[in-house]
Amino acid sequence: MHRPLVITEDHDLLDDLVRIAAAAGAQLDVAQTPAHARPYWNLAPMVAIGPDQADAVAATSPPTRDQVLLVPRGPDDPDTWRKCVAVGAQAVVRLPGDERHLVERFADAMEPEPRSGAVTCVIGGHGGAGASVVSACLALRASGDRLRTLLIDADPLGGGIDALLGHEEAAGARWGDLVAREGRISSSALRAALPSFGDLAVLSFHRGEVAAIPPQAMRSVLEAGRRGFDLIVVDLPRHLDPAAVEALTRADTTLTVTTADLRGILSTVQVLGELRRHTADLRAILRPGVLDEETAAASLGIPVAAHLPDHPRLTATLNRGELPGLGPRTVLGTLCASLLQDLLPA
Repeated sequence: MHRPLVITEDHDLLDDLVRIAAAAGAQLDVAQTPAHARPYWNLAPMVAIGPDQADAVAATSPPTRDQVLLVPRGPDDPDTWRKCVAVGAQAVVRLPGDERHLVERFADAMEPEPRSGAVTCVIGGHGGAGASVVSACLALRASGDRLRTLLIDADPLGGGIDALLGHEEAAGARWGDLVAREGRISSSALRAALPSFGDLAVLSFHRGEVAAIPPQAMRSVLEAGRRGFDLIVVDLPRHLDPAAVEALTRADTTLTVTTADLRGILSTVQVLGELRRHTADLRAILRPGVLDEETAAASLGIPVAAHLPDHPRLTATLNRGELPGLGPRTVLGTLCASLLQDLLPA
């Protein structure tokens, strides 16, 4: 992969740009003159030009391209915008004030395959509803269909969705390794750090004592997920903490798993009252109970996205560290395939 190009002889500016690029996980190609820059001009994902070389670059009439920035340091200079136009730059990014923005521009330039992943949150309407199983099955089916999928465990007290998958010993980063992150995370770096199984990457918790996820860490992970994955599935706790709220506010769709019986519906109605404060597209996954679907749906007041039939051997399967079959002829596989058609853009 080609690297961002910097054109400057200003050593102080270059020191700043190297440091800022490192914060974005990027390395730079550096040219001190336009002649040195010529071989890289069309190949670099981004070009940052120092004001000291702007007129020299303009004099060579380089080919027009996008992602060209003029990067001055210090106070405003009346000549800055003339130089910006002369070199064909799309923007002026002034240091130190625009440093965070420049980190993001470098990070964007290093994304090899920008995507626009859909975020789906899954939450149980009552205890034992099976939300984690739905989350895991949905993510596994998506990855089996060659969709790049990120499964996020957002429940610190849930026992670990990696254990549900039977991969609790898999090497890779957990939430404890990411909670200090406040800024941007590269999607490629996130994929490389997490335990992965084919097209599925999993972010769960370390065993033992766990800390709450800071909302800014959840935000950074979800933003990286959108850029690097086709689908992001977030398994939420029933008692919403700030990180869960952060995920809900960024969700395209939230699925609420519930049983069609009196207590299940009453509990889910309470949960929905809280969910509606943070997200709009709410749908139910109904498990069989004494109430018929029409009555249950009317009580919930949200569309029914799918029906999850009872699976008599599910508990024994999970206790063996296995998940039920998700092939096209299985009940769960068919359910997940139908959900994916609704959740992902055409």
